[in-house]
Amino acid sequence: MTTTLSSPTRAAAALVALVGLAGLGIRFGASLDLTGAPGAALWAMLRFFTIIANALTVLVMAGVALGNGPAARPRVLGCITLIMLLVGVVYALLLRDIVELGSGAYTANILLHYVMPPLTLAFWLLFAPKGGLSWGDPVRWALLPLAYLPYALARAAEDGRYAYPFIDVDRLGWAQVLVNALGIATGFLLAGFVLVWLDRRMGRS
Repeated sequence: MTTTLSSPTRAAAALVALVGLAGLGIRFGASLDLTGAPGAALWAMLRFFTIIANALTVLVMAGVALGNGPAARPRVLGCITLIMLLVGVVYALLLRDIVELGSGAYTANILLHYVMPPLTLAFWLLFAPKGGLSWGDPVRWALLPLAYLPYALARAAEDGRYAYPFIDVDRLGWAQVLVNALGIATGFLLAGFVLVWLDRRMGRS
C-alpha cells in the first residue's frame, strides 16, 4: 500500500534510514571481525536493544521514504521516536563512561546512540502527522522494551553475558534488576505521555 507523502518528508526519512543503516553496517563489520561468521555476528548484535531499536527505525523510515502508508502512521512514528529516545538517554546516563569500543564499533556507537535518536526526534517534530496519538499509546509502545527484558535475561542465562550492566542479575541480584527495569519503564512511559501531549498540542496549531 502506498500513500501520498511529500517529497521533503520522503527525503528526510531516507536520510534517517541511511544514517541508521550506515551505523548498523559498521557495527556488523566490527562484530564480524570478532566472530568470524556472518550469522554469529548478527546474533551477537541482536543481544542489544540499541541494535533492535535502530533496525526497526531503519525499516520504518525506509518505508516512509518509499511512500508506504502504514509506516507513516502516527502511532508507528511515535513508537520509533520514543524507543530511539530511550536508546539515547539510557546510553548517555548509564553506559557512556563504562563501554570501551574499538574504532569501527566507536563510529557505529556515535551514529546509533548520538546521531539517530535526535535525528529521529527531529523527523517526528518536523514531518510526522500530528493529532493522531492517544493516551494509551505509550503503554502499547512500552511492550517492546518490556519484551526485551526477558529476552535479554534468557540470552544471559544461556551464555552468561549480559547485554547491559543494569540487568546483570549475577552481580546485582533480582531485586535491584527489577528496580532498574521499573525505573527505566517509568521514565519511558512519562516520556511517552509528553510525546502524546506534544502531538495533541501541535495537532491543534
